[in-house]
Order: sequence, then C-alpha cells, then structure tokens
Amino acid sequence: MAASFLPSGRSTAIGLPFQRRRRISANSFPLVVRSAGGEGSPAAEPDLSVKVNGLEMPNPFVIGSGPPGTNYTVMKRAFDEGWGAVIAKTVSLDASKVVNVTPRYARLRAGSNGSAKGQIIGWENIELISDRPLETMLNEFKQLKKEYPDRILIGSIMEEYNKDAWHQLIERVEEAGVDALEINFSCPHGMPERKMGAAVGQDCALLEEVCGWINEKATVPVWAKMTPNITDITQPARVSLKSGCEGIAAINTIMSVMGIDLNTLRPEPSVEGYSTPGGYSSKAVHPIALGKVMQIAQMMKAEFSDKEYSLSGIGGVETGNDAAEFILIGANTVQVCTGVMMHGYGLVKKLCDELKDFMRKHNFSSIEEFRGVSLQYFTTHTELVRRQQEAISQRKAIRKGLQSDKDWTGDGFVKETESMVSN
Repeated sequence: MAASFLPSGRSTAIGLPFQRRRRISANSFPLVVRSAGGEGSPAAEPDLSVKVNGLEMPNPFVIGSGPPGTNYTVMKRAFDEGWGAVIAKTVSLDASKVVNVTPRYARLRAGSNGSAKGQIIGWENIELISDRPLETMLNEFKQLKKEYPDRILIGSIMEEYNKDAWHQLIERVEEAGVDALEINFSCPHGMPERKMGAAVGQDCALLEEVCGWINEKATVPVWAKMTPNITDITQPARVSLKSGCEGIAAINTIMSVMGIDLNTLRPEPSVEGYSTPGGYSSKAVHPIALGKVMQIAQMMKAEFSDKEYSLSGIGGVETGNDAAEFILIGANTVQVCTGVMMHGYGLVKKLCDELKDFMRKHNFSSIEEFRGVSLQYFTTHTELVRRQQEAISQRKAIRKGLQSDKDWTGDGFVKETESMVSN
C-alpha cells in the first residue's frame, strides 16, 4: 500500500501495483495516519509490531550495527531480551586487515569540565568493523536463524571498491540466512584509503556505482546506511534509493575529536599517547540525527511517495520518547547501539513500555497511526514569518521576545535570549 497525502497532513491508503525482483515486498513510506480518539474511548493495549520491507518485527527497536551485535552470544541475548531485530557488526571478506586498538572509546559528561560524576551525553569510538573471521560470523548467523527462525537478523556489510568482492560477500552472507542487508556506507574512520565506509557514502558517483553492484546481486532487502558527515544527506539517500536499495538507515556517527587531556596535553582516547578522529554518538547527537532523518523523510515523501521504501532512524535513543520522535518524522524502525553499551540489553523493555505510554497518551493503537505525523509541521523560515504575521493580524498569537537585531543589549543579553525560547 502507498499513501495519498491530504492538505491536512493526514493520508489515505490507496492500492498501487508494485513489482520487485526481491523475494519479499516492501512496506510503503509513509502510510496511514489516524488521528487520536476522543476521551473515554476504550484503552486498547498499543501494538508495537511493525512490518518493514516484508519483515515482521514484534517492535520497532533494532540493535544497531556495532559491539552489541559482535558475536553469537550477544545477539542471542538481544533476541532473548525482546529486541525487534538485530543488525550484526559489519563484516567484510578479509577480517585479517582489521586490527582494533584499546582504549578505543571516550566519553563526554555533562557538568563542569566533564566531571566524572556528570551524566554521559556523548560517546566517541575509534573502533573498526568486525575483526572476527567471516566464516565464524557466518556460522553464528546460521545458528541464530536456526534457533530464532521467526526473528529478524540483518547482516551489515562493507567491502573494498571491487565488484567481485561485493558479490562474493553478499552471496556468502545471504547463504547464512540473514533476512536483509544493511550496507555500511558511513563508517567515519578506518580504511578510507580502500574506498570503504564513508569514503563511498560521501561520493555520490561512487555510491551509485557500488549500489548498482550490490543490488544486481542481492535477493533480500537492502538498507543503505548514511553518513552525516556530508553537506546534504538527501543526495546520497536519493542515489541509494534510485539505485535499487529498499531502505535508508540514518545516521551513523559524526566525525569528532572528543577532547584534549589538559594534564597530559594528549587527545582522547589516548593510545600510546596518540589518537585519531572517531565517531561521535549518544544523547548529544539526537537533535542532529532528527534533523538529518527529517530531511531524508521529506525527500522520500516528495520524490518517492508512489514507491515502497523504509527509513530507520538512528542517533541518541535512550528512551521511548526519543524513539517516538524518530517515528513521528517518518522512521519505520529505530536503531540503538550506544544506548545498549551504556544501559544493557534489558533497555528494550523500558523503550517498549515508554513508547506504549506515549501511544496511550494520544490513543494510538499502532505505530503506523502516528508515523510521519509531525513531518507536515516543518517548513521554511519565510513561511514561518508569513504564518506568524497572519496569526498576529487575526489576534491569535502574540509576538514573543525581540524582533530585530538592533534590540539586543549587552546588559540584558541572557534575559533577552530566554524571552525567545519556546519551552
């Protein structure tokens, strides 16, 4: 099913023919939006199940590719705890080229000078893709699918700029039984000299070529994972969809330098006194991720509304409300990686409970009833000015705070800033 959008921002489902070479069909974006029921209506238990690209998940929470999906033991734990799907740590043909260092993580805490007692709001890693032999990972995929045949296991893959290597990797990973593939076009560190990770995702011409190789070989749904380290994230997302991918995942980590130790004068994380820029994640990136996912969702709605694609939101998810925000701007699923590293696999129960609380508050009975609802409220600054002027003329709004740069003063700067904050 696809959706026809009305001026109100709601949608009405219409049937559209959709043919795909894949063995399973995709789920449309966005789908039906139903307004919340009135007070006093029956309080049915919210249904968290989702169906994305033909893949049925008990909830929209997906283990993001990284340490939480690094081997059989931890992926089994994720399924046992109730995660909707698991994306394994990224694999390539030759794991011998992957050598990790330690320490490879650094944390940013809220509070004075990053006080050790402050809340963790940022997380940097310089970790590479899986350093385990591909054959070992494939055997573990097979074992997981044998034990959990109805659960969704997604293989994350990344390879050098070589068509035959991509084809070989796809064939072997698919033979292990994965339900879908996520293509790592977005790792911000490690092996860019071999045209891997973000080196592809930041080059649309290269991305188009590699996506072509991938989609002529793959027989399961393919998600392209986007890097935020680019001026316009809609450009690689558009190329990926036009080149045959069924879905977009965004965002991967943001290129960063966590900080400098002011005692040693060395950067963090420090490996033998040296470091390298790495990927930034956790709570502090959530607003940036929302912005990037919103842009992708708008592009997909405007340019691919008659096609069937999916969108997976990633970035700083630690609560059910964080997840609700991604879904409200169009995400079908929500990935969590750093959150699991900080809070454990049991976090999914809290996420589900809190998301259900949000749904009860608005009387939503399913994920699709509110997916994409907030997308209609994003517009241009010019349009904001027009709307406010119109509202003021109708005495339905009161201007708040300063209106011109000439009104700023040094003495009242903080109060003047506060006067224009919305909450």
